[in-house]
Amino acid sequence: MDYQITPRQQTILSLLVREYVGSAAPVGSRTLVEKYNLSVSSATVRNELSKLEDLGYLTHPHTSAGRVPTDLGYRYFVERLLHETELPLEERRTIAHQFQQVRREISEWMPLAASVLTHSTSNAALVTAPQSDEARYRHLQLISTQGPMVLLILVMEGGIDRQQTLSLAEPMPQEALSEASDRLNQVCAGLTADEIELRIPTLPTLEADVARLVTQMLRVNAPSYGDIYRDGLSQLLREPEFLERVYAEGVMRIIEERSFLNTVLNETLDPTVGSVRVVIGEEGRFDELQCCTLVLSRYGVAGLTTGALGVLGPTRMGYGRVISAVRYVTSLLSDMVYDLYVTESESAPPISGRTT
Repeated sequence: MDYQITPRQQTILSLLVREYVGSAAPVGSRTLVEKYNLSVSSATVRNELSKLEDLGYLTHPHTSAGRVPTDLGYRYFVERLLHETELPLEERRTIAHQFQQVRREISEWMPLAASVLTHSTSNAALVTAPQSDEARYRHLQLISTQGPMVLLILVMEGGIDRQQTLSLAEPMPQEALSEASDRLNQVCAGLTADEIELRIPTLPTLEADVARLVTQMLRVNAPSYGDIYRDGLSQLLREPEFLERVYAEGVMRIIEERSFLNTVLNETLDPTVGSVRVVIGEEGRFDELQCCTLVLSRYGVAGLTTGALGVLGPTRMGYGRVISAVRYVTSLLSDMVYDLYVTESESAPPISGRTT
């Protein structure tokens, strides 16, 4: 629903959202008039609050004369009334310095990003490791189990692993299987299924058979996020909205259950790198997001390697700061992914020129 409201109603709605975010208490007309020096009477503001409630932007608890924003009210605030802001310059410099310190340590990016987002927004944060937009080979192991049976463990970029059992024509010692694994890891590291397929004719029989199976495993890989780093859950659960057990359990499921979080990310995350998506309350199909807002963004290099990051908090969150923090950390991680996966790969010597 997209109701047009008057400029005065916009001002009152904006002030009420900001006041409620800070106080977590229903906001009355007198508070708005006295605190923000409005040039109208309490009765006039009370009348405007009533109209905003009729339009669905506000509601009020039965025991209070004050109003609180609805999901529709927050959505209007985010899209129409929230002016684009940036984190303070000194804070951005501090964060940028922290990331500069771990620029060469990709394993440190995600926990640092989660910690920064939690510290900057006072909410819970989640960050996924960057992974190829297409499933890419990282390494595999071939493990002898019984007779001709072999366990193949394939690890893809992003930390996702798959296992499959295969039967050889005849038993092979573990040493031979390990040597075959090493050769495949040298040839296939970082490649997609199509790229591996092109190299199969040049491989010995065993490696070629394994490579064919690997291409099948890469192609059926469902969209999924690998390593997911989380921070700030205990801090979030101290917010008054989550004192009720049902809401606390919903938040914990979003953050802690990997399969459910994958589903949420796949259904709500904007596919465009750098674009911030704000999911408010019950706008989606997830009951667990009642009383919650999820601010998400995709970082990385489109078409090559991307990850996701986000902040989960109560709908009563400081939207300007949260969106600014998510956008800024997204830009830093995207620059680091570009430097690692594009700049360095362009400057590296071709594989054919290396000696072994």
